[in-house]
Order: sequence, then C-alpha cells, then structure tokens
Amino acid sequence: MNELIQTVLVYALPLLFAITLHEAAHAYAAKRFGDNTAYSMGRMTLDPLKHIDPIGTIVLPVVLFLATSGNFLIGYAKPVPVEFGRLRNPKRDMAWVSLAGPGANLVMAIMWVGALWAYLLIGSEIRFLLAMIQAGIKVNLVLMAFNLFPIPPLDGGRVLISFLPNRLAYKFARIEPYGFYIVLALVFTQIIYSWWLTPLIKATAAALSLIAPFDAHQLYGFLWVPLL
Repeated sequence: MNELIQTVLVYALPLLFAITLHEAAHAYAAKRFGDNTAYSMGRMTLDPLKHIDPIGTIVLPVVLFLATSGNFLIGYAKPVPVEFGRLRNPKRDMAWVSLAGPGANLVMAIMWVGALWAYLLIGSEIRFLLAMIQAGIKVNLVLMAFNLFPIPPLDGGRVLISFLPNRLAYKFARIEPYGFYIVLALVFTQIIYSWWLTPLIKATAAALSLIAPFDAHQLYGFLWVPLL
C-alpha cells in the first residue's frame, strides 16, 4: 500500500500536466487551422479541471498500474471536440491537429530532461524530486507513443486516415467506434508493448540522449528503474 501511495504521489503531477497540455495542444491546433469548437467550449486552457475525465484520468491509470504490476501507467482526458469539416483543409489539417497532442508530450519530455540536468548540476539529493523527473520523462514518452498507435480514435489513427486515399480512409475510419476496445485488448495481452511502445520509446529515448546527461542505453534504463 505504501508503494502504491508513493507511486501515485510521484506520477500525479507529471501525468496531470502531460494529459492537460496534450488536450490543450489539440485545441490550439484546431483553432489555428480554422475550427473554434474547442476554443469556444473553454478547452483551449491549461486548467486541468477542464480536461479531467474521472475514468480515464483517475480510474484507468490505477487499474493499469495494478494489472501490470507497475510496468505500465497511462490515462486519458476528455477528448477535445474537433469539427474536422470546419478545418480549412480537413483531410490535411486533421493530421496536424492530431499530431499536436503527441508533439506537446515530446516537448514536455524535453523539458523534463532539462529538469534532470538542473537536478544534477545543483547536486540535489532529493530522491522524490528525481523520481518525479523520471516519471515526467516516462509518462510523456509513453503517452506520445501510445497516442501515435495507428488505430482511430487515437491520434495515430487520425493521422493515418489523413494520409490514406479517400476511399480507403473512409473504410478505415469506420472502425473508430471499436478502436479503443481493440487498443485495450492489445494492452492487456501485452502485444502493443513489444510491437509498438517499446521500439518507439527506445527510438525517442535515443534521440533525447543527444541532449540528456545519459547515453541512449542509460537514459532508457533510468526511465524504468524504480527510485522509490
């Protein structure tokens, strides 16, 4: 129980920031490309209360943490409403709006790497803070990779729809009502780990190692070693 409480405390702030900025980025991109729906509903904001979903932001992360013995932690917020037909170039701009969320997570991962540099340079020995920095990098890389999985309604699915020819895009988009259940099945059978999440996270960690105080192997190991 103590371990669970410590993990919740370490991950709460990074996960809240990661989800909030992910959704706000979608809203900003939609407005930038011509759809004011999310903006008019107050979703282009950094106020987490506007984005929190009780199931996706609270229940799902806890269930996944317990079900995977702490190896996987992810959540989601209330989806930002986007009227793709209102975008100036709906098929093309759908990709940019969809990529804005994972892009925000990548930017946040870079910022947490900056926090890691600061932690090491000042010689801090506060292990809770180091664990939170670790969680910040990990959460954002996992959210980025997870949301780029090419199944709608995930962002990667919408990006794929944007690039497919119209006829194929229409057929592929029809799986959206079942997409989340497909992804959950892949999560619980752990197929998504080896075939998608792990390779993409390793590749991104390797890129981040160019600006991190660790090399690619050390950075990836740092993300998954328990600090508390």
